[in-house]
Amino acid sequence: MPRTVFAYTKSILERVSFDKKLFRKELEKALKNLLPYEIELLRDWLIQFTAERPELRQCLIYMN
Repeated sequence: MPRTVFAYTKSILERVSFDKKLFRKELEKALKNLLPYEIELLRDWLIQFTAERPELRQCLIYMN
C-alpha cells in the first residue's frame, strides 16, 4: 500500500526536527503539496508534536 503524502510529510518533519530552519523549510514545502483537509490534520499533529519541542512552536505561524 503506498504511503500518503500526509504520512510522508509527518515522517520527514519528525526526522528534521533537530534543526529549526530545516523543519521550517520542510513545513513550507508540505503546505504547498498537501490538500486543505490534510493541512488541518497537519496543524493538529503539529500542535501535539511541538508540545514537547518548544523551539519548534514558532513554526506554527506558517500554518496561517
